[in-house]
Amino acid sequence: MSQTNSERSHYCGEMSLQQIDQTVTVCGWVHRRRDHGGVIFIDLRDREGLVQIVFNPEQKDIFALAESVRSEYVLQVTGTVRHRPEGTVNADLPTGQIEIVAESLTVLNRAETPPFPLDDFHDVGEDIRLRYRYLDLRRPEMQERFRLRSRIIHLIREYMDTHGFLDVETPMLTKATPEGARDYLVPSRNYPGSFYALPQSPQLFKQLLMMSGIDRYYQVVRCFRDEDLRADRQPEFTQLDIETSFMNEAGIQSIVENLMRDLFAQVLSVEFPDPFPHMTYAEAMQRFGSDRPDLRIPLELVDVADLLAEVDFKVFSGPANDPKGRVAALRLPAGSELSRKEIDGYTEFVKIYGAKGLAYIKVNDRAAGRDGLQSPILKFLPDNVIDEMLIRLKAQDNDVIFFGADTADIVTESLGALRVKLGQDRNLYTCEWAPLWVVDFPMFLWDADGERWEPLHHPFTAPATSDIDELKNNPGQCLSRAYDMVINGVELGGGSVRIHDTAMQRAVFDLLGIGEAEAKEKFGFLLEALKYGCPPHGGIAFGLDRITMMMTNTQSIRDVIAFPKTQTASCPLTSAPSPVDDAQLRELGVKLRARAAEAVE
Repeated sequence: MSQTNSERSHYCGEMSLQQIDQTVTVCGWVHRRRDHGGVIFIDLRDREGLVQIVFNPEQKDIFALAESVRSEYVLQVTGTVRHRPEGTVNADLPTGQIEIVAESLTVLNRAETPPFPLDDFHDVGEDIRLRYRYLDLRRPEMQERFRLRSRIIHLIREYMDTHGFLDVETPMLTKATPEGARDYLVPSRNYPGSFYALPQSPQLFKQLLMMSGIDRYYQVVRCFRDEDLRADRQPEFTQLDIETSFMNEAGIQSIVENLMRDLFAQVLSVEFPDPFPHMTYAEAMQRFGSDRPDLRIPLELVDVADLLAEVDFKVFSGPANDPKGRVAALRLPAGSELSRKEIDGYTEFVKIYGAKGLAYIKVNDRAAGRDGLQSPILKFLPDNVIDEMLIRLKAQDNDVIFFGADTADIVTESLGALRVKLGQDRNLYTCEWAPLWVVDFPMFLWDADGERWEPLHHPFTAPATSDIDELKNNPGQCLSRAYDMVINGVELGGGSVRIHDTAMQRAVFDLLGIGEAEAKEKFGFLLEALKYGCPPHGGIAFGLDRITMMMTNTQSIRDVIAFPKTQTASCPLTSAPSPVDDAQLRELGVKLRARAAEAVE
């Protein structure tokens, strides 16, 4: 064995026929070792891929060392590149036409047996993968995801720079937001009893940058939100943040739509429509039961309350006659093959969203009228109602029709969720990609429990009207200048034109119950800045983790974040969050309540 330094001449996965007869040095991890007829083969792996190393018994010292090598040992190998012998070419491997005949071998480090194998796909529990994340990240599929994530960020920066946007950093330690209950707080040692907040977004700072004359700003920025987690949520996440001056919503949408069109074309060779279709919030909720509809699924909600208002069946007629109620139907083509067990499963599913049950009608023979139908509710419905309903729903033989009857919110949400689940379960997708702009959102939603108006987006979103009296007199009917980009039922980005007028901003604060004193305390710096010539401006923010998740066809953003948290916002790798000692707490002026201390223990 000859000693060499740790310099390499080539990456393993970049070897090709171009290096035939060359002497090369590669470094990496042992992916797999095989003994065949007195010859040892090692698949050496680095971030670029695999290459096969051959150790011949004639070189006794090297061969003996190769015999001792095990999975995940770190090696440096120098050797000569040659064609693989006839019949041994691996067409599935980019380097499958060549191999390296070893002339020297250095074991740079040994490795214990990993807690899970890395040389092939194995169904390993996520808790183990996150506990040993540095091993999990060695797997080729994980390496490829982060290579793609890096490329996405590079292409985004290239596009934004080309279009005149300046990359400006905004503070990580800032003031608590209007959604303060979701802030991560950082105690200040220099100001005992006072706290910074980690930003949920750079919203106010990017608006201030527009007031500063930056004109076009962007940032790939880390954000923080202390909330319940789901597959597409993390307590810390990355977003592409954008803001522009002197541009309306159409202009902003055009810029970022072209960004997404270019991004998907370059990374996935996917051609998006030009322009993206637009749909109002009201239409999306009415037809699809969601403000982020997946247009790949051809199912739609159809209102039938007017047909059922006079029936004796109170389950239908009650909501049909209630101004706050809704009765809607969802037709599933060829759904009559569903078993009773499957229908019961869907019934339990809609209960998650507050529905009390799920009525249905199976259409076995459309031409036979009532006799061709199958359902427990038929006895409650007159023939004329059934006929009109089947016509409205365009029912065909072998369809099944599901019904929701309750408050409008429950029916819309439950049938909207059922629509998506049916599309997934029965693979009803009509295309691979379906981008969409959702526009004309309500400016406010009424919080019945708090008896107050709440902003649907945030309190800096501009209303569609410039008339303050109109806004004050009819806030429930006021639309906002907000817009969301939705692709395949996932909200990738949301934004709006912002309020740039002091009087309008104060009017919105008033409607939200934010008095003058509270507004000054929380947003005094913004209100002050608005006095000094604020330009019209607007922007948008995209979830970079969601974009990467979608483009890598993974089901969780945890698979595209290097060191993510679990569903409980903990880190199995580092055991964060963790207690700190009393001395540090005293220095920060923080004292734990007994209950909090017990929870930490």
